[in-house]
Amino acid sequence: VSNAMSLPRPLVVILGATGCGKSRLALELGRRFTGEIVSADSMQVYKGLDIITNKVTPEEQQLCTHHMISFLDPLVSFSVVDFRNKALSVIEDIVDRQKIPIIVGGTNYYIESLLWKVLVDTKEGGICSAIDRSVGSRTSSPNRKEELEKLDCQELYKRLAEVDPAMAEKLHPHDKRKVARSLQVYEEVGVPHSKLLLQQCQEEGGGPLGGALRFPRPCILWLHADLPVLDKRLDLRVDNMLAAGLLEELNGFHTLYNQQKIAENSQDYQHGVFQSIGFKEFHEYLTSNNSCSETREKLLTQGIAALKQVTKRYARKQNKWVRNRFLKRPGPNVPPVYGLDVTDVSQWDESVLQPAVRILESFLKGEEPAVQPLTMEYDQYEGKRNRRVCELCDKIILGDREWKAHLKSKNHQYHLKRKKKAETHFSTQSSPDTSENIPQDS
Repeated sequence: VSNAMSLPRPLVVILGATGCGKSRLALELGRRFTGEIVSADSMQVYKGLDIITNKVTPEEQQLCTHHMISFLDPLVSFSVVDFRNKALSVIEDIVDRQKIPIIVGGTNYYIESLLWKVLVDTKEGGICSAIDRSVGSRTSSPNRKEELEKLDCQELYKRLAEVDPAMAEKLHPHDKRKVARSLQVYEEVGVPHSKLLLQQCQEEGGGPLGGALRFPRPCILWLHADLPVLDKRLDLRVDNMLAAGLLEELNGFHTLYNQQKIAENSQDYQHGVFQSIGFKEFHEYLTSNNSCSETREKLLTQGIAALKQVTKRYARKQNKWVRNRFLKRPGPNVPPVYGLDVTDVSQWDESVLQPAVRILESFLKGEEPAVQPLTMEYDQYEGKRNRRVCELCDKIILGDREWKAHLKSKNHQYHLKRKKKAETHFSTQSSPDTSENIPQDS
């Protein structure tokens, strides 16, 4: 026991798609192991929209201390660097008080910023992030990235290609956020973003995907479910949100924060809480007050269908990130992931809670868990950022896997058939008719 007490508290990270029960497991582990929960959700940091962002209830927050929830005004800009700086301070305080920090949330790049040293810092008169200007930077505008994102895609990409061709080669010209981010880093640090990322990879403990692990031996649990079951659960979740007052919440929020922006034609569903899943899907409905009831009912039905569709798409994206970031990229700076099957919620205690408890108990004792971590077949030579241009479809494709998928896609096959048809037609038209010159039998 004394040996276990002397070991550092492990950082627990609960991964999984939306609707898998991450918050439930976090609460149960937090209460059992005197842990505190740190939300890693880019929308839950804002006040309001509690239903659509699926925040834990005030009652649940009373059961276990929660951090990083509902502390920001909806109009305040909050970056991943802001999150990292605040959350790391919270985690340090939890560990200092001999408690276990439990990270739970669905924003993958927030979790990534805590697990690995992957964000670029500037070093001008001190250390600060590449977005945070509290110490000093080469540009004075507090929203430089957002300013850059207002530029045309082609202009933005052209600028990056001029100052950091290596980074431009890895990014899609239409990925405004990443292109703007790389340009911003260059403007503030004076060094190409690609060079800084390469330095991170080459640091001690670094790897192909970035810098070293920030915490030794984190305990990572992945909640996963069969897709058809998860899809049904997500549809039901949307229905439950509606029953809990989702439309009233959206209407109230729209009146408070969004109506004026729309009137000024300055609405932006790409930043802050306005990008949360569910808000933009109901835009047409929320702005249709002057329409007849039949039209509004139709727009409401469309909004609900869109919300269900985008929620399922987001869940797939979350699971894909776990597979690609952890399971298909093994290495010294990639921690093991322990899977928990949440397909049958009636078996929660046997399939989820008890296995999670045993895994965490092993970590606390400094032992290897009896259960094996998840593994997955992968192609070690696969290029995640290899760039190809499909001239036939006029598309830029990044990644070997994405390129293979594109070649099999209906869109590519359609253009391929059109090309072959055109070539056949051209060949027929251009071939001279030589039948007149063939000698005839007399």
